[in-house]
Amino acid sequence: MSTSSESARPRRAAPSGVPVVTGPERSTGQPPLKRVLGPGLLLLFIVGDILGTGIYALTGKVAGEVGGAVWLPFLVAFAVAMLTAASYLELVTKYPRAGGAAVYTHRAFRVHFLTFLITFAVMASGLTSASSAAIAFAGNLDEAFGLELGSGTWPLVGIALLFMTALAVVNLRGVAESVRLNVVLTCVELSGLLIIIAIGAWAISQGQGDFSRAGQLAVGEGESPFRAVTAATALAFFALVGFEDSVNMAEETRDPVKIFPKIMLTGLVITGVIYVLVAIASVTLVAPEELGEGETPLLKVVAAGAPAFPVWIFAFITMFAVANSALINMLMASRLLYGMAHEQVLPPALGRVLRERRTPWVSILFTTVIAFGLIAFADLATLGGTTSLLLLAVFTVTNVAVLVLRRDAAEHRHFRAPTVIPVLGALCCAFLVSPLSGRAGQDYRIAGVLLVVGVALWALHWAVRRAIT
Repeated sequence: MSTSSESARPRRAAPSGVPVVTGPERSTGQPPLKRVLGPGLLLLFIVGDILGTGIYALTGKVAGEVGGAVWLPFLVAFAVAMLTAASYLELVTKYPRAGGAAVYTHRAFRVHFLTFLITFAVMASGLTSASSAAIAFAGNLDEAFGLELGSGTWPLVGIALLFMTALAVVNLRGVAESVRLNVVLTCVELSGLLIIIAIGAWAISQGQGDFSRAGQLAVGEGESPFRAVTAATALAFFALVGFEDSVNMAEETRDPVKIFPKIMLTGLVITGVIYVLVAIASVTLVAPEELGEGETPLLKVVAAGAPAFPVWIFAFITMFAVANSALINMLMASRLLYGMAHEQVLPPALGRVLRERRTPWVSILFTTVIAFGLIAFADLATLGGTTSLLLLAVFTVTNVAVLVLRRDAAEHRHFRAPTVIPVLGALCCAFLVSPLSGRAGQDYRIAGVLLVVGVALWALHWAVRRAIT
């Protein structure tokens, strides 16, 4: 990977209504954002954005796919994430004011409908991620208070729906987020995973558990080991997403062209190592078949490795971690929907704002209703798999966009990934999206329904506009 300098070329003007960024020196007539993020704070932001529901809730589901070798799908998912991260680094250092996958897609292909689909897919992934967090929150609440409601029961679903309602109320009131708050949340999320690693290390040193299970790959009858691992990787990838969100902090980062490559890759390595260690500790202390039952796998690890440790404390750490993930994703989803309405891509009603609170209330209510449906009719593993499916599709297009945008010269030096990196990234992501990976069919059905809803809103909006004009 290298840094390159390219000569400037004239750029095509974008069609009306699509934000286009021409480079770091672009003048908008507005004061620039304050550059407050140095390497340390950016690293904490990236690590905090990746940590969350995936590893806390889905470790057991991944174990159910591959048995004791639960660490392997996380390792493969980490490798795929690193390839895609390199593509994002080339784009964010080339266009340090750009707004993520949708803008990169429009720059590369200039197709409005494709840009819309990418944007809506990102929004939908936020809803599936938040819904999975709500189910995980309910499961941990059940464990913390000993309610014994049972996995997948309607009382547990009711708790998840109440949790999502509370998020909607917070969202409607408005949430002032800061990098300092993100530091606190990251430390809480990280502490829970370090507790698991410490308990695992201590228990293993005391001769507890069965370390040999970590080398046992369980494959279903008639299924190949390769397909079992790729199917589990498609689910495990959910735990690695989040790094792509950091590109939206480029305008608030000091010298992003210089520090982004090192910091993003460092953040991914840190989380990858933590995930592999958590997976090994988990399967060493708890049998894979038991780990895969319910929505609270890491609580079982704490109870098995350190019976004297108050399980309710860890349950609250987990609840805090997944609640933070859910809130961030619901904020993102509602604002993206609002933004599409504001850009006249979706019906203008979705852009309505509460006069006093200045929050997009219609978009918040709309995304909350969709989340209700996801919680009621999909389980944790399916929601995690759908999230990874949607984002892997986005990453496939982003990796291709890197190659297309090589013809668009930049006026400054920027990170440049070897051509083989985005090629491999696109191929790996596309494979994990395809049925060849062994992905569950329910993932496609839920993703399809969400995208149909988006396309229907888009078609309705344009039909109404055409009728009026």
